[in-house]
Parts: sequence; structure tokens; C-alpha cells
Amino acid sequence: MTAESALLDAALRAARDTHCLRVSNGARIEAAGVFASLFGGRTAAIIADENTFAAAGADVYDSLRAAGQPCLEPLILGPGIHAEMPLVERVEAYLEPAGAIGVAVGSGTINDLTKLASGRRQRPYLTVATAASMDGYTSFGASILHQGSKQTFPCPAPLGVVADLDVIQNAPEGMNASGYADLLAKCPAGADWIVADACGEEPINAAVWDTVQSRLRAWIADPAAVRRREPEALRRLVTGLMMTGFAMQAACSSRPASGADHQFSHLWDMQHHTYRGAAPSHGFKVGIGSLASLALYEAILDRGLDGLDIDAAVSRWPNAAENDHEIDALFPQAELAATARKESGAKYIDKARLRSELTALKEGWPSLRARLSKHLLSRAEAAQMLAEAGAPTDSAEIGISRARLKRSYLQAYHIRRRYTVLDLARQTGLMAELLDSLYPEEARA
Repeated sequence: MTAESALLDAALRAARDTHCLRVSNGARIEAAGVFASLFGGRTAAIIADENTFAAAGADVYDSLRAAGQPCLEPLILGPGIHAEMPLVERVEAYLEPAGAIGVAVGSGTINDLTKLASGRRQRPYLTVATAASMDGYTSFGASILHQGSKQTFPCPAPLGVVADLDVIQNAPEGMNASGYADLLAKCPAGADWIVADACGEEPINAAVWDTVQSRLRAWIADPAAVRRREPEALRRLVTGLMMTGFAMQAACSSRPASGADHQFSHLWDMQHHTYRGAAPSHGFKVGIGSLASLALYEAILDRGLDGLDIDAAVSRWPNAAENDHEIDALFPQAELAATARKESGAKYIDKARLRSELTALKEGWPSLRARLSKHLLSRAEAAQMLAEAGAPTDSAEIGISRARLKRSYLQAYHIRRRYTVLDLARQTGLMAELLDSLYPEEARA
């Protein structure tokens, strides 16, 4: 047994929702046996898209039928689909008549659609992973676009996961690089949790933290090997992504894996951003969001909070009405503005609470600065690693100009109630100063 296999076995034994995980070469052929062991003779229903059905779904379907397993005709979705509520409802309607058990064959979109549809029907499901492209296979919750907002809906992780390393090794160009970028994002996401803990917003769960952070550097250590599709590098990548999902299962939250880095990605999803006719992958957007977060952390660490003028920060803090006015100016789309008011309002604090949090941050700054400095990758190091994996490192590579990226910091703050580096910059009253230092050309424009 490899070190990665032993690690996954231990996590599986402690998992909240997932009872079976098979990561191996040719694992797709074993899907029928896994299905039977978990669900007995219940009807299987494959959900895939055209590419994932060709890559693995047809073999899974054939293996189920050869084993005498009752099966619906597969639901094969068209190209360019998104994880949005109408498709969740379509999958739900497909599963319902026969009380079928969903078999998601794909990666992020297919898994999230099947996860939420199954959760709404209060039944388990099985996932067959076709790429190491994201960390959601074993995670609690599904990220779905609904009413103009990218929302994480609570629903259980799959009862079983089958990851075929042969299929993953031959995934389309960029898929595994996207997963690498999603995994690297756990570095700035971890820093966000450190700061949230320091100011009293959200304490760190040590066991959940260790599930992700104690081995993260080893999982992301060889990005070039991921790009070369080397089997052991891909196995480590799959391990890291699955372990991150298990951490989210344990926390019943995406906090262990998602911070400001994901807020940039969710913002651009909510804005229906496309580049060259298609939406950039989740991981690529998160990778750019990670670099944006790391840049802001570097600016904060360079400036320091030792001399923070708390009275001035409290004096400048907007009241609730002024906060809503800022949202209206940032979001011309009414639906997006409504979502931002809801999320930003949920985390809004009064001036007394702000003073308390800023006092804690300033007094604890020496130790907090040391911890952040030890934890964080530099932006330059992260960019080099992303480039070696085959992921973009400049926002223009996914169609986001520097001016739009700068504005995205202000917008991303409002679209989620989670405390991140964006909240740190805003609450200290330093956001404008820091952004002007990072984007001087845009400041003069």
C-alpha cells in the first residue's frame, strides 16, 4: 500500500458521508461491484456529459449491465453545461420515477448537479471521477448558480467514489492543471482561516486544519510532473483533492478549502464571465484568485498593522445604509446587488465590534504576522508553480483585465459572508491604499 493509499484509507474510516473510495488504474470497471456493495439491487442511473461518457461512462454502463444491475438509460448532458439550478431539477426529475441511485460520471459540474439532485431526493449516490480537476468529489455541499448567485447548498458527499487513474491521466489538456490550481488555493484559504481565528470570527478546528494543511506542501511540490501526467504526481494530486473534500465533510463547510481565492471565482461565475466563447475552468479562476489574495497578503505584511490607527478606521467604517449604497454602485445588475446586500449584510458589524476586532488584531499582530509569513507562499513562488502545472498566472489569460481585477477585490468582498483577507483589508480601512500600491497604473487612470 502506498503512503497516499494509507492516508486515504485512514480518512475514509473517519469520513462522515463517504463509505467507499477506490483510487486505482482501471477503477471504472470496478464501479459495478462498488455500486452493488453500497446499493444492492437498486436501479443505477448514470449522469454524464458527452466527453465523460466517452471517457468512462460507457464502460461503467456496460459493467453495470454485465453484472445484471438494473439501469436507466444514461442521461448524457450536452457540452458547455454549468452547475445551475435548472439542470439540478432536470437530474432530479430523471432520478425520481424509478427511485434510482445517481452515478455521476465526470468532474465538478456533473458531480455537483448529481450531489444536489440526490440530496434533494434524500438518497445517496456514487461518483466516478474523470479528472483531478477540483476538490468537490468528497466534499459536503454543492456549488450551484441560483438566482444570480453562486451558492453552496448543504447536501451529503457521495456514499462512494471511484477514481480511475488511467482516465485521469488522459483527461483533456488543462483539467488536471485546474485541479492543481484548486489545491494550491488551500494555501491562501488557510491564511484566511488563520486571520478569521485571530480576530475571533471563526476558530480553527485543529483536526480539520491538519487534514488539509499538514501535507499540502508535499501534494503541490512537483507541478511540472502534473503537467507531464506522471502517474505518481497525479496520484498525489488526487490524494490532496480527496483529502480536502474529506475535510469539508468533517466541517460540514467549505471553510477548510475556500477563502477569498474562491470568492473571485464565484464573482466571475455570477457575472457569467466568458473568454473566447467559454467560461474559464473553476480551477483556473481560483488560481488567479489565489494570486490576487497572495498579493494582498504581501501588501499587508509589508505595511504591517503595528501602527494601525484604530480610531481612524472606526471613524471611516460605513453604516449599514452606506454599505448598501456602495453595493449598488459596484453592482449595476439588480440580482447581483440583491445577493451582495444579503451576504454583506450578514457579516456587517457595528463600530463597537469593529473596534474590538481591530484591537485584537493590532495587539496580536507580531505573532499573527509570524504565523502568516510561515504559512504563505509568496505570490511569485505560487505563480511559478501554477505556470509549471500549466495553469494561467495572469488574469488576462482568462479574460480579466487588471482594471477589472482591481475592481473585483471590492466586489468579491460583498458576495460572501465568510471572513477573508478582503475583510481584513476593508476593516482596517487600508483597502484603497493597498490596491493602489498593487495596481499603480489603474490608480492613475
